[in-house]
Amino acid sequence: MSEQKNNQNQQPELNLSQLLQIRRDKLKGLQESGNDPFLITKYEVDNHSANIKANFDALEGSEVSIAGRLMSKRGMGKVSFCDLQDKSGRIQIYARKDEMDEEEYNRFKKYDIGDIVGIKGEVFRTQRGEMSVRVIHVTLLSKNLLPLPEKFHGLTSTELRFRQRYVDLMVNPEVKRNFVIRSQFIKFMRSYLDNMDYIEVETPVLNTIAGGASARPFITHHNTLDIDMYMRIATELPLKRLIVGGMERVYEIGRIFRNEGMDPKHNPEFTTVELYQAYADFHDMMDIAEGILSGAAKEILGTYEVEWMGEKIDLTPGWRRLTMVDAVKEYVGIDFGAITDDAEAVAAAKAIGVELADAAEKTWGNALYACFDQRVEEKLIQPTFITMYPVEVSPLTKRSPADPRLTERFELFICHSELANAYSELNDPIDQRARFQKQVEQRERGDDETEMMDEDFLTALEYGMPPTGGMGMGIDRCVMLLTGQDTIREVILFPTMKPLD
Repeated sequence: MSEQKNNQNQQPELNLSQLLQIRRDKLKGLQESGNDPFLITKYEVDNHSANIKANFDALEGSEVSIAGRLMSKRGMGKVSFCDLQDKSGRIQIYARKDEMDEEEYNRFKKYDIGDIVGIKGEVFRTQRGEMSVRVIHVTLLSKNLLPLPEKFHGLTSTELRFRQRYVDLMVNPEVKRNFVIRSQFIKFMRSYLDNMDYIEVETPVLNTIAGGASARPFITHHNTLDIDMYMRIATELPLKRLIVGGMERVYEIGRIFRNEGMDPKHNPEFTTVELYQAYADFHDMMDIAEGILSGAAKEILGTYEVEWMGEKIDLTPGWRRLTMVDAVKEYVGIDFGAITDDAEAVAAAKAIGVELADAAEKTWGNALYACFDQRVEEKLIQPTFITMYPVEVSPLTKRSPADPRLTERFELFICHSELANAYSELNDPIDQRARFQKQVEQRERGDDETEMMDEDFLTALEYGMPPTGGMGMGIDRCVMLLTGQDTIREVILFPTMKPLD
């Protein structure tokens, strides 16, 4: 019985091996007959499936040249039907032996699902009313040597989908939509900022220190200089140097690398936009964040209403703006505005089960932030700007003139997820040095995700930086929102994966 079971388990592998050999034999036969598809370098394409369907009345009866992958075959003797998939969708291909060169038709009959072909043919409608292309000539452009996943079940393993995104895109057409929307979102955002007279720039990915955010960096080594370098964890400090230099409005869309955990909202490399505007503050950044996201939803999706993580989200402009003190008071009942003593604040947090991190100083600001982080953030569903963060967690942010314990900073939350982070940027080099020093001391106490001292940035500030508003937005999370995806891996073409053993 055990031997019989083992033989059954081996059967699919044997069939696959036979299938692989059959396809290689077909390729060899094509090559020996002078029809090697891999010698073809170009094929003229003048149309696509979606355009043919959208403009069928105008194109009916005309000749088109299309190319794509065969996704199905249905043969009826001297007539064959296939579905051809190109960049815009699928269209039916109709081939009759008596309407083609006989040798060409016989070769076509032997083509496999997954082969890439070029079709020259006439646009027409079948007797059943399906818009199709009647084949005049067919050219094999690339031979498929690995069978596509079984058509009824497709590629359903989530891990395999992410590892083999190329197959995922072939057999799961809805996946492509996520990345089309991603491209459209970035295009919209560029246009939005360009129309505000922003300049797009590029800054280094490799740096001699890790700065601009609190995160653990990836470390690499530069052989020629014989120094360790850090892959950037933010683009903030180089961009603010450009503000000092007088560029006034700059932005960068780029990859960021953080050596941190992986979960549905985090990938070690991800994409952000950071933008900085001289003579502006964090209120201006709120307007831009709201304008980009609500405008993109309306233009790309045609609506302000989206569904994300099981919630119906309304992106209609006019989002709520709430200070962190007011948010904690509203959601957990502690009025930090009435507390002035550090010990009292820490005790109030502890009374509701909120503990401060071991490396964090036991201060009013850290207690306020811990209460928000552990008790309030998860309750924020509709778009909400949380403003006025404590100085302790905002080392690069300008203090509030009304309360020096707080900073002019906001984070945008939708569905308890942070999508944007913005400041009225700190431009006082003396205050900035003192805050860097506190971060260095915290790092020495064991927190390796804090800022490092950046002497060159301090030098830049000493030359004078104008009042500036700055913001970073996570592009991956924005795309998750617009596509309704619950995991970041669905909106990154090639997410980080642990190698298979």
